[in-house]
Amino acid sequence: MSCNDNCCGSLENEIVVIKFKKLSEDAIIPKYQKEGDAGFDFHAVIDNKDYVSGKKEIYIASKQQKIIRTGLAMSIPKGYELQIRPRSGLAAKHAITITNSPGTIDSSYRNEIKIIIYNMGSEEFKIFQGDRIAQGVLNKLPLAVIEEIENFSQEDNKNDRGGGFGSTGK
Repeated sequence: MSCNDNCCGSLENEIVVIKFKKLSEDAIIPKYQKEGDAGFDFHAVIDNKDYVSGKKEIYIASKQQKIIRTGLAMSIPKGYELQIRPRSGLAAKHAITITNSPGTIDSSYRNEIKIIIYNMGSEEFKIFQGDRIAQGVLNKLPLAVIEEIENFSQEDNKNDRGGGFGSTGK
């Protein structure tokens, strides 16, 4: 029997509304760049105090990090989180990543979204006003029930793979 709308439900994505509020006139509301993308891009907002020689740019020295503003606050529904992830092009071409990747924005957070950018490369990296610096991916979260126990059951112990941190091979 093949899967179709009658047996498995619709294969369409669930629609979830994320509300963004601009905190800066320079802020850019995120959007998906292409149909089917998992994430939408966040853009840099450069403060006047961060200008370098009158230009809206920030330098991040090699092996250093900076917190970059997006000029945005957001509201996501309860039961969801937004993960902030590095952009693969910045990582591959410039060794730029996000220090706490993936960063998590909880549904209760209403302050400005800021991105912790780390330069793993050997050269200084420039971020200009409006540059795409990270991507956001929305995730639905189940509610976990936390339970303290004295010992694991035999069933739980059957699932013990043993070790950790590379114990299953190279």
